[in-house]
Amino acid sequence: MIAIDNVLVSDDIVNKQFVCDLNKCKGGCCEDGDAGAPLDPTELDLVVELYEKVKPYLPAESILEIERKGKYVYHKEFGWVTPTLGNDHEICVYGKRDEKGIIKCAFEQAYSDGVITWKKPISCHLYPIIQKKGKSSNYDRLNYEPREKLCNPACGLGKKLKVPVYQFLKEPITRAYGDHFYNALEKAAALAAKG
Repeated sequence: MIAIDNVLVSDDIVNKQFVCDLNKCKGGCCEDGDAGAPLDPTELDLVVELYEKVKPYLPAESILEIERKGKYVYHKEFGWVTPTLGNDHEICVYGKRDEKGIIKCAFEQAYSDGVITWKKPISCHLYPIIQKKGKSSNYDRLNYEPREKLCNPACGLGKKLKVPVYQFLKEPITRAYGDHFYNALEKAAALAAKG
């Protein structure tokens, strides 16, 4: 484990390699799970505030499900999460398949189009890093948890390109914890590489 400020970082985040391969996984992390995407409590108002702007990016069935369930829901195990179509093991209501079968996030599409300034939930942006609060809630734990089958292509591409997890996820790590944190993580990774 690497300790930086009040964050414990799994060694796998600096030792393992990962680069998303959307053409192979098709954005499956947006539907392959036990619930919708976890939402930080600070993101709940944002989801509500931005809904009308992302609504044009959503399929009709998602809009109906959001009107039925709400813009976010509470899950007994994961806390606040995005709703999913049908049961907990289906696609996130904010996801939509494109013509190639790749799931695209409505928030991210609206962000890319300059419609909103928030990219997507931090849990989605950080994946396959899972962010959890420590037992006393005064620190965070970051673990590398790719899905075994779904993320195999990404793990393979990361090894081929020699891109460590933390480098691939520089943008969301910096978004979550700041430049100072990322720079410290980079230094810790360099020291670990020297052995």
